[in-house]
Amino acid sequence: MEVGNVSMLSDFFLMGLTDDPQLQPILFVLFLFIYAVTVVGNLGLFTLIVVSPRLHTPMYFFLSNLSFLDFCYSSVTVPKMLMGFFPGYQTISFFGCMAQTSFFVIFCVTEFFLLASMAYDRYVAVCNPLLYHSIMSPKLCLQLVVASYAVGLINMALFTSSTFRLNYCYSHVITHYFCDILPLLKLSCSDTHVLQLLLFACGSFNVSVSLTIVLVSYICVFFAIIRMPSAQGKQKTFSTCASHLTAVTLYYGTTVFIYMRPSSEYSGGRDRLVSVFYTVVIPMLNPMIYSLRNKDVKETFWNVLDKVSQFHSLPIPKGSRCSKQ
Repeated sequence: MEVGNVSMLSDFFLMGLTDDPQLQPILFVLFLFIYAVTVVGNLGLFTLIVVSPRLHTPMYFFLSNLSFLDFCYSSVTVPKMLMGFFPGYQTISFFGCMAQTSFFVIFCVTEFFLLASMAYDRYVAVCNPLLYHSIMSPKLCLQLVVASYAVGLINMALFTSSTFRLNYCYSHVITHYFCDILPLLKLSCSDTHVLQLLLFACGSFNVSVSLTIVLVSYICVFFAIIRMPSAQGKQKTFSTCASHLTAVTLYYGTTVFIYMRPSSEYSGGRDRLVSVFYTVVIPMLNPMIYSLRNKDVKETFWNVLDKVSQFHSLPIPKGSRCSKQ
């Protein structure tokens, strides 16, 4: 198949996580369960925030967007990975591969800047509490989210247009479970030097800018916590920020390990294992990280459940309430 002067394969073959026939059914069940938990957790948290006026604050606005983003992020890669455990379903069309790569880049880059926006929100809340609602206005919150997606779209346009204009003549076997840029570069017989520099430059910009915002915000938050006179205030503030720091550490740690290296160092088996963490595990963990220790979310959840049970005349046992635990 040809577009312009660039020859392209009609499809690619995704190697998947393993070709062991005994291990494939076990992994299918495991990742199907993880994906189900991811969908229920993220869409559940997103819905809870949307329908509960109590949670209509800047912090939960960003959290609802993170939940939606994690649902989309996981849904780009996991369903195809699950299909790949069955013989005959490992292929993906050229344009299907292009679409998967495009959406993956959008959601991956957007999450960097959304996490940075959440860090800035915590900085304002802790360091300027009296001005919090005037600074973090609905307009600014929306602008930060839109800007995060805009950076993701710009990166997608750069990488997708460059990657899929290459010649793929060495092989059609992608040593991964989804169409990622680094394994695609391995298949190309074109000169990828410029694209590798572009990938490194954009990756450095995305990580350095967003991580600087996160680090500066939390350094200020740390000193503000130290100056707090109340031990209870310190504990509450630290608990809220610790959830976000956990999510940031997991996401930045795994993605930087994969993408901030030369493509020549790409290792199929090791990098596929690391990729599982940021494409499968982290989207599942984020709703738990942000909700299990969050009193507002838990109380709102039980209040909503109360209303649903009253509507259906199914009273909830009082002993199950988090407030009575």
